[in-house]
Amino acid sequence: MNKAVFLDRDGVLNHTVFKMGKPRAPYTLEEFSLIPGVYEGLQLLKDNNYLLIVVTNQPDVARGWVTKDAVEMINQHLKESLAVDEVKVCFHTEFDQCFCRKPNPGMLLEAAREWNIELPESYILGDRYSDIEAGKNAGCRTILIGEGDGPETIQPDYQKVSLLEAAYFIHSL
Repeated sequence: MNKAVFLDRDGVLNHTVFKMGKPRAPYTLEEFSLIPGVYEGLQLLKDNNYLLIVVTNQPDVARGWVTKDAVEMINQHLKESLAVDEVKVCFHTEFDQCFCRKPNPGMLLEAAREWNIELPESYILGDRYSDIEAGKNAGCRTILIGEGDGPETIQPDYQKVSLLEAAYFIHSL
């Protein structure tokens, strides 16, 4: 069995974009920028034999604000420039009631089947409580990156400032 670190994309790997005071995902490669320490953190996790799987909600495609091709171009850039093994995407909105959209565990469970991942030995790193809830729903250990996004709906197992700090923490265990 393999172990994995599931990674939210926006706010964990790359900076979010702020438009009119609201955060959103980058829509173009020009808007896309990695958070400092991401390369080093991912390499440390790889060195500790973790699969790296990005799990990201991208509902702005369903809303018509960005094209699926644009999101896939950014995800392809991630796969080519970072040590990630796979990128899983949910293009649905919260109203679609799908099983893949976090906080549901669908993307994590699908990856676990495809990659033979032992979920209790794996982590999810996310900057939103929906990421933490998805990890809990899948049976993973959870690390909240930063302050989270509003009222605490579920407690993470750990909380760290950045992906790099989380990687060092996982490495120390």
